[in-house]
Amino acid sequence: MISWIAFDADDTLWENEIYYQNAQKKMQEILAGYCSPETTNETLLQTETRNIPYFGYGIKSFGLSMIETAVQISNGEISAREIQIILESLKEMISTPVKLLPGVIKTIKILSKDYHLMVITKGDLLDQERKFKNSQLSPFVEVFEVVNAKEKSTYQGILDRWHILPKQFVMAGNSLRSDVLPVAAIGGIGVLISHYLTWDHEKSVNSDLQNFPYYEIDKIKKLPGLIDKINQSEQN
Repeated sequence: MISWIAFDADDTLWENEIYYQNAQKKMQEILAGYCSPETTNETLLQTETRNIPYFGYGIKSFGLSMIETAVQISNGEISAREIQIILESLKEMISTPVKLLPGVIKTIKILSKDYHLMVITKGDLLDQERKFKNSQLSPFVEVFEVVNAKEKSTYQGILDRWHILPKQFVMAGNSLRSDVLPVAAIGGIGVLISHYLTWDHEKSVNSDLQNFPYYEIDKIKKLPGLIDKINQSEQN
């Protein structure tokens, strides 16, 4: 029987990617004299991916990659004022109020009555803690984890630390790569909750994870019903 349900945070519980894309649009405007918006986006994604081993995930890594990309595309000609605009867009992202996605608070309240709830997110520690604190979800969540990466070993370590069996554990999120398949690979239950925006980096899936089964729903409000069906199927 399922006893623990974990959630990704960004674009599962609250809006996130839209703010990154808005910042990218400002960067596209700054670099419009050097290249097309498509080239800016492609170069930024390449830079972000290359920088993950150095800076990890999250808003600070994103900001450093934006500046590096701007310097690269402009051949070092970008001005201090233009870099300042990029930095201001990052500060604007950090100061943006948390916007919960539809159905989140009701679903969390329902599930918290019968299950232990956990949030597992990756990214910048300060930024994620700020968003969680302002989300109004903390009274219903027993465990909040900010990790450097979401891999099989990450989830196994969390389960071991909290003495949870994989078959008792559900992880729900909007990324197959990070939230769903690594959990399915260790024997847990992965649930993909679709979101209209997903970071391009999260759309690629490692080949060793592609064949593991998982569930998919289009709205978080459908999760309690899915959990009931999974529990019923295990009893039969």
